[in-house]
Amino acid sequence: MTSEASNVIRVGSRKSELALIQTNFVIDSLKKIYPDKEFTIVTMTTLGDRILDVSLPKIGEKSLFTKDLEDALRNNTVDFVVHSLKDLPTTLPDGLAIGAVFEREDPRDALVLREDLKDNTLSTLPAGSVIGTSSLRRTAQLRGSYPQLSVVDVRGNLNTRLRKLDSGQEYSALLLASAGLQRMGWGHRVSKVLPCSEMMYAVGQGALAVECRADNADILKMLAPFNHPETYCRVLAERSFLKTLGGGCSAPVGVSTRLKPFDSQFKLSITGGVWSLDGATKIDHSMDQTFAQITKSHKHKLSPTEDTGSKKVKLDEDNDNGNTENDIDNPIEVINKRISEKSGVLNCEDIEENQIYCGLTENGNIPTDVIIKCDSLGQDLANALISKGALEVMKVSQDFIRSSTVAKKS
Repeated sequence: MTSEASNVIRVGSRKSELALIQTNFVIDSLKKIYPDKEFTIVTMTTLGDRILDVSLPKIGEKSLFTKDLEDALRNNTVDFVVHSLKDLPTTLPDGLAIGAVFEREDPRDALVLREDLKDNTLSTLPAGSVIGTSSLRRTAQLRGSYPQLSVVDVRGNLNTRLRKLDSGQEYSALLLASAGLQRMGWGHRVSKVLPCSEMMYAVGQGALAVECRADNADILKMLAPFNHPETYCRVLAERSFLKTLGGGCSAPVGVSTRLKPFDSQFKLSITGGVWSLDGATKIDHSMDQTFAQITKSHKHKLSPTEDTGSKKVKLDEDNDNGNTENDIDNPIEVINKRISEKSGVLNCEDIEENQIYCGLTENGNIPTDVIIKCDSLGQDLANALISKGALEVMKVSQDFIRSSTVAKKS
């Protein structure tokens, strides 16, 4: 008997303090609209939580922080799972989908300096200072911009990493996601939020995603009001970019997006970058797309703290390489195309079948043509980088990591 048959919704979560804060935020948001529902949290430890003595890329497994939770979904042990969107691969297991993406927090990275160095910046830290991060993306950008600094892997949850920094034994500073620090109520630990011109962030960083079974209509309907349109447009373009590029934890890839009013329309701008592991080679490109309209939902406050400073996202200057609005099917043509591609007898249920874009269920709050343009924008950006040699740079990184993984296992 599934929980849908009762009034109990089972919610999967990792066991870390940050994961539980994020999960409880989602539950509290849902309770405001569905007060008659009872939510129970099912916690579990993922592979990424269990292996702490190896850097993430060298573990050699995909979905490090999501596979165990997704197995629970597929086995009907839980009804939905709360993730940091940046942890979710752009292609999800069959039968699973992201039912909602909550409003994004500040997606940028934050510099956290040790107390005795708190008046410094990355450029003024003494040569040889050790910066801790578990991210290839951050490592490559640091090595490229600040070769005088030493970048060292640091593992563990936020509590553990900050404790290692405060011990003063190894690390001079850490690079962490600003959103995670804000959600933990540790915004005061941020020495500086790094602008996108200095550090592009990870695809999906700063957003919470709720993953569920793609055929669970009740859960999808429950989540729909929280599928934040502006966030959805941005992260869809980002995920489409990464999926087309074929990156992820196996190569340094970063992005920067923004969506803002432009004359009487809206403009979505995206910049993507690929780096060599040593940061010496950088390939980047920028594009934008305009929309006549996007449907906006009410605001959702994501951080559990009262600090709203993280909402003021500092973005790069306007891009010079904007593309013009593409010719694209309108919503009626899209539906007609779907109908023509199906065989047999069609009914209304067939026509209304929810489409999935890079793991994201179609957002009913957004016109279909806007969704398709966001998806295409990410693909176009990836293809622009590929034409500049991005795949060759990524292959070198992937081959090196693959050889390191084999050596570690042997």
